[in-house]
Amino acid sequence: MNRPIRVIVWILVFLATAYLAILIILWSQQGRFLYPAPRTIGPTTGGFEEISYRTEDGLSLRAGYRTAEPGKTTLLYFHGNGADWVSSVVATDRLVPAGYGVLAAEYGGYRGNPGTPSEEGLYRDGRAALEYLSAQGVDGGEIVIVGNSIGSGVAVQMAGETDPLALVLISPFASLSELVGAKFRWLPTGLLLRDRYENATKLANIHSDILILHGDADSLIPHAHAERLAAANPRAQLKIFPGVGHDLAWHDEAEEAVLRFLREPIIREGSS
Repeated sequence: MNRPIRVIVWILVFLATAYLAILIILWSQQGRFLYPAPRTIGPTTGGFEEISYRTEDGLSLRAGYRTAEPGKTTLLYFHGNGADWVSSVVATDRLVPAGYGVLAAEYGGYRGNPGTPSEEGLYRDGRAALEYLSAQGVDGGEIVIVGNSIGSGVAVQMAGETDPLALVLISPFASLSELVGAKFRWLPTGLLLRDRYENATKLANIHSDILILHGDADSLIPHAHAERLAAANPRAQLKIFPGVGHDLAWHDEAEEAVLRFLREPIIREGSS
């Protein structure tokens, strides 16, 4: 084998080894990439009480709760992957003064809670939050489930399991596996990715009224995902906000859109 060929072979071996190393890192560390929980824990705010509830796998999770005024519904809010439940307080600061209750749900591994986040783990956490509300006398017909970003995956799953009064999705994705696959086309993400959150498939079978909000300047999750979700269910309303990025949930216009939606008569399937 002459020298140029040996150089080419060594380069190919190096590239193949590096590619394999990347695959191993992504496979073993994907939880850290998908769930970058904040390391600092800020103070509670907004008059929320810090409460706790137990998951089916034995975790005791601390979250935030503020009861609804008489006759008002309660929002079960699932936050994004880079925040914690206090961010849900900020994202509902125009809803609470209107009398709506909020359970700012939390995930295992976030804000000092035990556990390691995963798709199935977040679903267990969501069920525990619903059970907490039930224990407070708040049933499914009085609950509006809200999911922001990766919280949309938990919200869609919980809405499919419980049939809430309504479902609100903010900056959601149609499918996490599709989103990751589009961003890393050179990787076999279909084989690597453990958590998939197939929202669009699940949304088609939800009978609640649905509001979907997305910014057209969202560089993390393109608003085409919201359009796909809206097309999956005829009960869905879609509103796109020009010039707004992935921080839509903290914009006043997003909360105002949610307020208008909550004040509309919600006609449940099968009612007259």
